[in-house]
Amino acid sequence: MNSLQDLKKLSDNLSTQENKTPLLFIGHGSPMNGIEDNEFSENWVQLGKEIVPPKAVLCISAHWFTRGTHITAMEKPQTIHDFGGFPKQLFDVQYPAPGDPILAKEAASIIHKTNVGLDHEWGLDHGTWSVVRRMYPEAKIPVLQLSIDYTKGPQFHYELAKEFSSLRKKGVLIIGSGNMVHNLGILNWNLTNSGYDWAIEMNEKFKKLILSGDHAPLIKYETLGQAAKLSIPTPEHYLPLLYTLGLKEENESVSFFNDKTLMGSISMTSVKIA
Repeated sequence: MNSLQDLKKLSDNLSTQENKTPLLFIGHGSPMNGIEDNEFSENWVQLGKEIVPPKAVLCISAHWFTRGTHITAMEKPQTIHDFGGFPKQLFDVQYPAPGDPILAKEAASIIHKTNVGLDHEWGLDHGTWSVVRRMYPEAKIPVLQLSIDYTKGPQFHYELAKEFSSLRKKGVLIIGSGNMVHNLGILNWNLTNSGYDWAIEMNEKFKKLILSGDHAPLIKYETLGQAAKLSIPTPEHYLPLLYTLGLKEENESVSFFNDKTLMGSISMTSVKIA
């Protein structure tokens, strides 16, 4: 996209359509899932085949935790390698999906709960590209990120999501990317394919509440007991789930995939709402 005319074409393509895009919450887990062919990444590939190709992707990633709310607004977002200690192959990955400055401005304009800054510095971190590049490997669909304001509580994020629900009828696929259970401090590498009892218990409780549509306890997760405190020692990987749930409308169905707890304290459980 090298001209205003190109940008206008993108904006024109985002006209209102009859059907809404689905909603996704993806448990993204290790950055290695971005390059490894495993059960999780294979399901991301399958998602990309099953979902009607969107006109753009908007991702709320656990790895863009900021003061205030911001949205990427550059034409060519950089691929961010926001991790350490992984093989060179992972650092070599580039995902050159375009941005969409016009869509960024539109998204910012429909949010009234807070001022949304147009960001030209960030890009696509691994919470976004590790998933989206498996879904859309050709990197032709514009991808934007919305940051998570660390000064605000869970209720704020749940309500904020509702304000950009109209983007779903414009062909924008909205993805929350994090992990429901995420405690790196007590990982157990010997529990490769299983979780601690409390992690499994909490994951099941989260699923039950999501299926029942009872979002209030999920918003007030700190009241859910010791298992919740262990599962969510810090909120950044959990809050993307609240964006996905905040966008859910009545009569939409919920399904789960990649429903597995790993290394004791990481849940890969993911949600599709349609």
